[in-house]
Amino acid sequence: MKRLVYLFLLLTLVVSSVKSEGIVLTGTFQGDNLFVKNPFAPSGVGFCVYEVTVNGLTSTDEINSSAFEVDLSVYGFTTGQPLTVEIKYKEGCQPMVLNPEVLNARATFEVTRLEVADDKVQWDAVKEAGSLPFVVEQFRWNKWIEVGTINGKGVVGKSTYETKVRFHSGENKFRIKQVDYTGKAKYSDDVTYVSSKSEVTYTPSRVDDVLNFSAETLYEIYDEYGGIIFKGYGQSVKVSGLKKGKYYLNLDNRLATFTKK
Repeated sequence: MKRLVYLFLLLTLVVSSVKSEGIVLTGTFQGDNLFVKNPFAPSGVGFCVYEVTVNGLTSTDEINSSAFEVDLSVYGFTTGQPLTVEIKYKEGCQPMVLNPEVLNARATFEVTRLEVADDKVQWDAVKEAGSLPFVVEQFRWNKWIEVGTINGKGVVGKSTYETKVRFHSGENKFRIKQVDYTGKAKYSDDVTYVSSKSEVTYTPSRVDDVLNFSAETLYEIYDEYGGIIFKGYGQSVKVSGLKKGKYYLNLDNRLATFTKK
């Protein structure tokens, strides 16, 4: 009996003296499982990984092989639910997670309502698969430009959002965008709003110091090669530092030019 106790204590001491490390992956549940390449332990006995936990729960997957799968479907997670996966391994070796990107949020949203009210764009979204920024874009100067950003809630059910925007004169168009880890953008349909604002004009056409606008407006100034010089919002812009020549001006909802004297 004493001999058994001695062997047990010795084994405990040996196990507790083995140093270990870990890989921690954070993300959201997207319906896919993780695959891990698992080398042999440096001692030549057994494999590198000795434990896997998912949100603090020890995985029951078979990890004593050169490659194994972490089955995330058995936990009953909902799409977009936050996950932390920890892969613990022995010192002197390191496993490789072959597809860590499966925990990244994806742009899967659907917009069920998109409208303009007062000075705001409002929308309802469903089927979000993790929190990603919603980008509000406005069509100005023959292109879509970013005019607002708000973080998504990342839930499957309905979420409501709104953000303030600046209208230009005439017809305004807005849409919602998300970009996920793949780099591909997902867009909503666009919504149209007709503003009663007066068209913004500018003076002078040949300027020495300050370019003035008839009302506050978003603006962009480009050189003759298409390089952007200034962009902003206001009722004037100081251009005295520019070289002499022709420049392109985007303001309100139109394109124009001016000459720096």
